Amino acid sequence: MDPFDDLLSQFLRKIEEEEEKMHTANLMVVGKTGVGKSTLINSVFREDLADTGIGTPVTQHLRKITKAGVPLTIYDSKGLELDREVQQTIKKEILDEIDLLIQKNNKDHFIHMIWYCINSQSRRIEDFEIDWITTFAAKIPVIVVLTQSFGKDYKTLEKHIRDLNLPLKGVRPVLAHELEISDEYKLPSFGLKELVDLTFDCLPEAAHAAFINAQKINVERKLEAANRAVLPFVTAAFAEGFNPLPFADAALLVPTQLAMLARLTVIFGVPLKKSILTAIITGVLGTGGATAIGRTIVANLFKLLPGVGTAAGGVISGTTAATITAAFGFAYNQAMVKVVKRFYAGESITEKEMVALMRQTFHEQMKKGIDREQLQ
Repeated sequence: MDPFDDLLSQFLRKIEEEEEKMHTANLMVVGKTGVGKSTLINSVFREDLADTGIGTPVTQHLRKITKAGVPLTIYDSKGLELDREVQQTIKKEILDEIDLLIQKNNKDHFIHMIWYCINSQSRRIEDFEIDWITTFAAKIPVIVVLTQSFGKDYKTLEKHIRDLNLPLKGVRPVLAHELEISDEYKLPSFGLKELVDLTFDCLPEAAHAAFINAQKINVERKLEAANRAVLPFVTAAFAEGFNPLPFADAALLVPTQLAMLARLTVIFGVPLKKSILTAIITGVLGTGGATAIGRTIVANLFKLLPGVGTAAGGVISGTTAATITAAFGFAYNQAMVKVVKRFYAGESITEKEMVALMRQTFHEQMKKGIDREQLQ
């Protein structure tokens, strides 16, 4: 097998391994029909889960939505607007499902959070909803989400709910989609980032990575998590270069760097085509001198490291190996931020653009050096 093809195969395998290791975040969304649950779900999470995910009936009034490649399960309720007898049935179904999942004692299936959705334009919270929220909150963290929040009335409703002193994690008004007021003016969406951040803070740590992967609102949080994920690989690279490594053995660093890039790819949670993944390897590692790829990498990079000298007769120290690996990681993260923002805006990126972007961010990272704060 061609050395480059082997690297690409390793990269794809490591991405699959990282996806398999990731836990699942599980969210229950409760609210009346027409309150805007599907719009909210699709606005916060990638892959338009409410439209394209697989909905599996759990009970008569509760379905479970999942989609391959997205580490998130959504439990969606229906029928709350029906008569009191039906409401009691739904409440029992929800509580029974929560208890059943707790009894199974599988952390990947626990329901971690409830978003209780109320349409702000209704201007009220009903007595049965107060009872439900209080009951649910005794078992699971609950956030009240005020959907379709525009005008002045939602602020009055928000204050009223806060003044009830319910056992909530918070009340968050949101406008999931921009609202067209006239041909000249649109009211921008708001509140989703605050909802995402509050939800993240309330989730157990085991569900953090999955939630960061699945949500598409706070790209900065993805970047923070990805930058933290670089650090263990920098430590590993330092140990590998501590001996130090001759240039000819520099390829020993490549598996560490591939594993790092695979983990970072999964953190950002953007489904990339194989051609783009190929471009990532091309842009980061290059294909020149593929029979001795490690030597080629280091020979090129050392020109950018002040005080190290030329490639001839040189060695890779632990510090140099760590610096190169850190630059790879942080540069990749900066490139992925740009890719993610374009992807969520409905824009694509070509293989050529990806190669150029990777090389640009890497050279920028090497020029400015590794900030101490990045390594903390």
